[in-house]
Amino acid sequence: MPCTIRIAMWSGPRNISTAMMRAWENRADTSVMDEPFYGAYLKDTGLDHPMRAEVLAHHAVDWDEIAETCATAAGAPIVYQKHMCQHMIPGSPRGWMRAVRHAFLIRPPQAVASSFKRGWEGMGAEDLGYRQQAELFDHVCQITGMAPPVVEARDVLERPEAMLPALCGALGVGFDPAMLSWPAGRRPSDGVWAAHWYRRVEASTGFAPYREPGPVPAELEPIVEACLPYYEQMRAWRLGPVEAGE
Repeated sequence: MPCTIRIAMWSGPRNISTAMMRAWENRADTSVMDEPFYGAYLKDTGLDHPMRAEVLAHHAVDWDEIAETCATAAGAPIVYQKHMCQHMIPGSPRGWMRAVRHAFLIRPPQAVASSFKRGWEGMGAEDLGYRQQAELFDHVCQITGMAPPVVEARDVLERPEAMLPALCGALGVGFDPAMLSWPAGRRPSDGVWAAHWYRRVEASTGFAPYREPGPVPAELEPIVEACLPYYEQMRAWRLGPVEAGE
């Protein structure tokens, strides 16, 4: 029997991570996991995120149990795992990461900060996950001996038909055109937090056209400045598109 391919996609908040999860879930050969460590992260940090009580009531909070699930998840030829980098707090398990293939999804902090602030007033630079993303990228390089694919959100929005094949190729799986569109609506696989965060993606049927972000409010400039070096570090590894005929 063929082995299950497990893919961990590492992102920060207010990226196109949920749309990317929709793209993978629309494949007939793929099941998805939505932010499996979120409950454990909220429990141990005590952060008062929107729908905190619902998340803790409906999702696993034991780090080792969740890690084992991520390392052994099966049930489909491909299991796609949507992860938030900021969830991997100091002391969280890392051993499970050897059992999966990794990719990283990036977006400029100028675009992320304003969007996340609208959903949660209490955010700081650490809540956007840029430092943690760079750390996780280095860790994956160390345990695999190679750099994992890094995908820029803007590139996907502007050319999904070229970037998704590039991502699939870098992960060692075939591209499926079904990834380019999906039915609107909520999914049973969505986390309970979808009611707060997923309204726009629930109305979508594909990747939205790229839009330039607005100016960064003055109060968010220090947060953006703190995140920028990590974003630029990741962007240096950015994956290029697969051109027609390649």
